Amino acid sequence: MSKHSPPIEFDSHYFANCTPPGMPYERTVHWLTFFDNISEHISLEIRPGTVLDAGCAMGFLVENLRRRGISAFGIDASEFAIQNVHPDIQTYCWVGSISDAFPQKFDLIVCIEVLEHLDPGVIEKTINNLCGHCDQILFSSSPDDYKEATHQSVQPVENWVSIFARYGFFHDLDYDATYITPWAMLFRRRTITTEELILHYERKVYRLWKENQDLRISALETRREIAGYYSDLQKLKTDLADSENQRNADQVLLEKLVNSRGWRILEKLRHSRFYSLYEKIFYR
Repeated sequence: MSKHSPPIEFDSHYFANCTPPGMPYERTVHWLTFFDNISEHISLEIRPGTVLDAGCAMGFLVENLRRRGISAFGIDASEFAIQNVHPDIQTYCWVGSISDAFPQKFDLIVCIEVLEHLDPGVIEKTINNLCGHCDQILFSSSPDDYKEATHQSVQPVENWVSIFARYGFFHDLDYDATYITPWAMLFRRRTITTEELILHYERKVYRLWKENQDLRISALETRREIAGYYSDLQKLKTDLADSENQRNADQVLLEKLVNSRGWRILEKLRHSRFYSLYEKIFYR
């Protein structure tokens, strides 16, 4: 940490108040489900034998990975967090800095929303350390959350991609890591030529272009359908208005008829003895 950066306490106050609004970071259904989903993707799609969660907090991911038979470990700078790791996995998680060497190499290192908390002066060292202990890194770091007080190294996605590339790790554009965050990526160690890299990116660009075109066409079709529904609705409203106007006109005509002199005469006639005799003669 640089001399200009105040020490950050990842204590009980932090985990209760500095995670997503209204979601304290603790053993709740929300967080357990979130990390269970991540562990399922990792076990089915990446299939590592050993995993290190670099910045494991309370060890929810470690816990879920181990439940799936993966030899998972966790490290975090917060003593408070490690103290709150589930007793069943306490021996697999420890307090430490992810900038310092790890005791072994791993098939996969997971680093979710951690590096943006670090002092900019240790970012390069930390990434070098991560890359030196595995061949795959599942990575996520918020590209635009500057409001969080502990975020010291928020960077756009392309900056992270550039740094990892310096250590021989390239973004696997064929792997969809958005089950973590929209900006999550899987980096793999690989030797790649410029031609291969261009083909890799062009393939991704085409897929995104195709998805965008399909969405545009779908949106236009939906707009046409909505326009049709709106036209039908307007016609129905007009028909209802005409029907209501006709009903009102009929009501006015009826009221005029009932209030007319002829109607009153007819009513008097209907109640007269003559009308009763008329009914007996013609309607018996």
